[in-house]
Amino acid sequence: RWVKFEEKVEDGGERWSVPHVPALPLQSLFQLRTCLQKGTMLLDLDAPSFKEIIDKALSGQPEEAELQTELRERLAALLLRQPRHQPTKSPLRLLAELGLSPCRGRHGARPWLDWEQLLHPECPAAASLSFQLRNRFKKKVPPGAEAAHVAVGEVEFLEKPFTAFIRLRQGVALGSLAEVALPSRFLFILLGPRAEVKAYHEVGRAMATLLTDELFQRVARQAEHREDLIAGMEAFLDELTVLPPRKWDPSARIPPPSCLLSPHRRTAMHLPDRQSHGNGDTAAAGDRAGLGHPCSREELERTGRLFGGLLRDIRRKAPWYGSDFSDALHPQCLSAVLYIYLATVTNAITFGGMLGDATANMQGVLESFLGTAFAGSIFCLFSGQPLTILSSTGPVLVFERLLFSFSQDHSLDYLEFRLWIGLWVAFFGMVLVATEASHLVRYFTRFTEEGFCALISLIFIYDSLKKMLSLADAFPINWQYRLDNVTSYSCVCNLRRLLNPILACLTTSAPSSTPLHPMYPSPPAAPAGLSRTQCLGRGGHLLGTSCQYVPDVTLVSFLLFGGTFLSCTALKRFRNSRYFPAGVRKLVSDFAIILAILGSCAIDATLGLETPKLLVPSELKPTNPARGWIVFPFGANPWWVCLVSVVPAILVTILIFMDQQITAVILNRREYKLQKGAGFHLDLLCVSLLMVVTSATGLPWYVSATVISLAHMESLRKESATSAPGEHPEFLGIREQRLTGLAVFILTGVSVFMAPVLKVGSLAAGFGLFSKAG
Repeated sequence: RWVKFEEKVEDGGERWSVPHVPALPLQSLFQLRTCLQKGTMLLDLDAPSFKEIIDKALSGQPEEAELQTELRERLAALLLRQPRHQPTKSPLRLLAELGLSPCRGRHGARPWLDWEQLLHPECPAAASLSFQLRNRFKKKVPPGAEAAHVAVGEVEFLEKPFTAFIRLRQGVALGSLAEVALPSRFLFILLGPRAEVKAYHEVGRAMATLLTDELFQRVARQAEHREDLIAGMEAFLDELTVLPPRKWDPSARIPPPSCLLSPHRRTAMHLPDRQSHGNGDTAAAGDRAGLGHPCSREELERTGRLFGGLLRDIRRKAPWYGSDFSDALHPQCLSAVLYIYLATVTNAITFGGMLGDATANMQGVLESFLGTAFAGSIFCLFSGQPLTILSSTGPVLVFERLLFSFSQDHSLDYLEFRLWIGLWVAFFGMVLVATEASHLVRYFTRFTEEGFCALISLIFIYDSLKKMLSLADAFPINWQYRLDNVTSYSCVCNLRRLLNPILACLTTSAPSSTPLHPMYPSPPAAPAGLSRTQCLGRGGHLLGTSCQYVPDVTLVSFLLFGGTFLSCTALKRFRNSRYFPAGVRKLVSDFAIILAILGSCAIDATLGLETPKLLVPSELKPTNPARGWIVFPFGANPWWVCLVSVVPAILVTILIFMDQQITAVILNRREYKLQKGAGFHLDLLCVSLLMVVTSATGLPWYVSATVISLAHMESLRKESATSAPGEHPEFLGIREQRLTGLAVFILTGVSVFMAPVLKVGSLAAGFGLFSKAG
C-alpha cells in the first residue's frame, strides 16, 4: 500500500513494513508507458458501482484487442471477487495470539480474515465492511484523501495482457474494495499470462508510485486525452534518478526524508532558465522567500500620524481579544503553563539573587517575584503579542550593578536615582511610540537576530553552569576523605572559648596565693548529642578532623542537573519514537518538562541529601529592611539629580528598545504562521508604562525575555493530527492566546504563599531546566 510512501507486507504476513521510498526497476516504467499507450483508457467515467466500472472497462476495449464474451465474463467474475486486505493487528491481539499459540498446534492458527468471516458466514462482504469500519489505519490518512486501486496478477485463461486505466468523474465509495472507507477515483488493472508474474508486480508498483506523486496527480486529474497522461509520465521520468547496478543493495529500504520539496519548487528547479544555477542559489532564495522577513509586513508600515501605528495595533488586536482566552482551552496549554512557570520561577530566583548581590538587597528575590507577577500579568492582558514573557535580562542586570556602584561612590540614594531614570525612560518610550520608531525594526537583519539569540542563550547556559559550579564552594568535594582512615575522624563541640574570659576575670580578682575555690571548677565539656547548629548558637566552636566533612552534595546536584537536562531532551523527542501509540507519545512529549522535573525531585527526595532547594521568600516584606514599598522622587538626593538622570535614561532606552524589539521580531517571524498579527507599538507602550510602576515601587525593570518567550512558543506548537506513515507531522502554527502567560505570572505571584511546597524542589533540577531553555 502507498500513502505517500510504500509499505510492504513483511515475511509471514503478520504486519506492514516500515514506510520507505519506493525503488523501481527502470524497465517497469517503460513497460507501464507501453501499457498506457496500448491499453484501455476511460477518462471521466460515470459509474456508481464497481460492477458497472468493470463492465464498461471490459466492453470499452479497442477492436484489435477485444476479448471474447466468455473471457470477459470470466474476467468480470475474477475482478468482482471479494478482496482480502492485510490487517494491522493491535498489540493486545498479538499478545492474545501469542498466549494461545501453544494450544493450537502447528497448524491451528486461523488467519484474521477467516475469523471475520466466521462472524458473517453468510456474507463475506459484511465481514470486510466490518473490518473496514474498525480499521484504525484511517487515522493516518490525511483529510480529503481519495483512494486509487491497482490490481495486477497472472491469469491462466488469458493469452495476452489485459490493461485498463480508469478515471471516474467523481469520487465513488466502492464498498470494501479499499482498506478504509474512502472515495475512489483512479483504477488500474493489469492481468496477463503466467509467464511474466514478476513484471506485472513491478508495473503495478510503478503505477502506484506515479499516483502518489503530486505533480502526476495533477496531470492525471486534468488529462483529456491519452497523450496528456503519457506527457505527465515523461515529466516524471525527467526527474528520475537512476542508481547503477551492483553499486547498491536493491533490497535496502530508503527511509523517508525529513523534509520534502513542494511541487512549486520542484517545478521551478526543472525550468530551463533555472538549470544554469548549479550551486543552488535559486533554491536558497526560494527558502528565504518562504520563511519571509517582517520587513514587508503592514505592522511596520508608517502611517505618518502621531500614534498612528499604536492605533492600528489596537484595531488589529481588538477583534481577537475574546478568542485569546477561548483558544487556550486545550490540554497542551496546561503543559505550557507548568513548563514556563518553572522556567519563570527559576529565572526569578536566579536574577533576584544576582540583583540582591549587586544592589545590597535593595532588590532581591521577593521583589523579583512580585515584579515578575505584576508586570507579566499586565503585559499579557494588554500587549500586542501576549506570547511574550517578561523577565529581568542580563543587560539590565549589568546596568543595575553599574548604577548602584555609581550611587555608592557619589553618596546618592540608589532607588531615588533609579526612579528618575525610569520616569525618563518611560517618557522616551512614549515618544518612540508616538513617532512610530518601531518601523526601524525592518532594518534588523537575520544576522542581527541570530547573533542576539546566541548571546542571550549563552547567558542562560553560562548562568546555570556558573551557579552549579558555585556549589563546590558551599559544599566542597572531599578529596582528602579516605574510607580506611574513618577511625581517626572525629568532631566535638568545644564551649571553652565562651568560658575563658570568665575564668580569666575570676583568676585576676583572686590573690595569686589563694587557690581557686572549689565552686569554680574547670569548665565542663559540651553536652553529648549537641548538633552543629546548637553548638555554634551557644558560641562554641567545632574541633576535629571531620568537622568540615559534608556529603558529596555537589556531585549529586550535578547528576540532577544533567539528568533533568537530558531527560527533558529525550522526552521531548519521544513524540517521534517508535514506542507506544501516537496518543501516548504526544502526551509524554507535551508534558516532558513536568515529567523530568518531577522525576528529578523524586530522586532528590529519595536520596535524602541536603541538596540546595529553591529559595522562595515566605514573607511579604522588602528584602532590605531599610527601604519601603514606595520610592519618593525628592528628599534623599539633590534637586539636580532629576535632570542628570536624562543621560543614563537615554542609554537604558536604547537598551530596552533593542532588547524588546529584537525579541518581538524573532517571535513574529512568518515561519511561526501566526494568524492574529503582531503589535510592536503596543508592546513598547506597555513596557514603557510598566517602567513607571516598577521604578516607583523599587521593583526590577522588565523587558521581553527572548529565551523563555521562544520556549513558550515552542511549547504551544500545533501539528497535524494525522500524518501518513513515514511522514513527519505538519507544523500548523502556534496556539495564540493570553491565558497561559497570565496563568504563569499569577502562579509566580502566588508562589510567595507556596513556599513550603516549592522549597521541596531541587535547585539543581531548576538550573537544568534553565540550561534546557537556553
